[in-house]
Amino acid sequence: MKKIGIVGHFGGTEAFFDGQTVKTKNSYRALCDNFGEDNISVLDTYYFRKAPINFLLQSIRIFFSCKNIVILPDANGIRVFIPMYSLFKFITNKNIQYNVIGGWLPEFFKKHRLVKLFAKRFDAIYVETSSMKEALEEQGFSKIFILPNFKYLPALKNEELVLYKEKPFKLCIFSRIMAEKGIEDAINIVSEINSESKETVFTLDLFGPIDEGYETRFNELNASFPEFINYKGIVPSEKSVEVVKDYFALLFPTRFYTEGVPGTLIDAMAAGVPVISSLWVNYKDVFIEGITGWGYEFENINQFKQLLLKAAEEPDEFLRMKETALEQAKKYEPSVAISELIQRID
Repeated sequence: MKKIGIVGHFGGTEAFFDGQTVKTKNSYRALCDNFGEDNISVLDTYYFRKAPINFLLQSIRIFFSCKNIVILPDANGIRVFIPMYSLFKFITNKNIQYNVIGGWLPEFFKKHRLVKLFAKRFDAIYVETSSMKEALEEQGFSKIFILPNFKYLPALKNEELVLYKEKPFKLCIFSRIMAEKGIEDAINIVSEINSESKETVFTLDLFGPIDEGYETRFNELNASFPEFINYKGIVPSEKSVEVVKDYFALLFPTRFYTEGVPGTLIDAMAAGVPVISSLWVNYKDVFIEGITGWGYEFENINQFKQLLLKAAEEPDEFLRMKETALEQAKKYEPSVAISELIQRID
């Protein structure tokens, strides 16, 4: 019998760069590092909708062939996986650990009480932030633990930090390309600042996969971008620090209020690059004002613009956060982040 079965989105034979797939693969790698690859069995939820009958059979197989089960379902699969694995636990009493992706779970459980009852049977639920932990405990959960998002990244050393204080200041966005990530807010504000200043104060490079439902809209935008805004395609997760380190600031103008611990902020910290960020509900667990960057009130576009102007006017003040951001990256090293889960594996 294998020690651990991990159920999550590995992407089959395709290349996925979204947060869910990256977290699933990183969790698998961390478990392999601690228990050995031979002790880990994998079930890829990529095949859930492609071959549901076979997937169900594989779920039964992994459940009876592994001592511990770690699941990482997304928001779309949770209604199936939580009841199904709760039932399996009732039959076998296996140790089930649920590693949550993102910050949406407390609100989901408020609307889906039956799924919540099934989830309470699990041996542990790992959330990315303290505010999520508190919200779930208020709903009657007792086995909630904090396991922040993490990445395998080659963090820079202080002497490798890239410093420059002259215009144009290079900005980047490193996330899924979609309206809800505030892409158009950043495009509009950078364009507005450069137009009003009658010079190129900022350039903006966009990195990341284009969301399927946003392709038409983004292609229209891309066709009309001024020369100081460019879409640079997809960068593999392990190359993020190498790319981000050369930028003055990383922008995170998210319109997702229930973000968890965004991987892009971990990228920025490991690269020693301060962030200008929207303050979503869970921001305090990963974003520290004046340490990892400057934040603005959620969806307050005018504040966003004022922070960019301030950064251009006071580059020394902004760049002093490079070293403190780099120091914060240590919290998201795999060996540190995964420790809560490791100690609960039988």
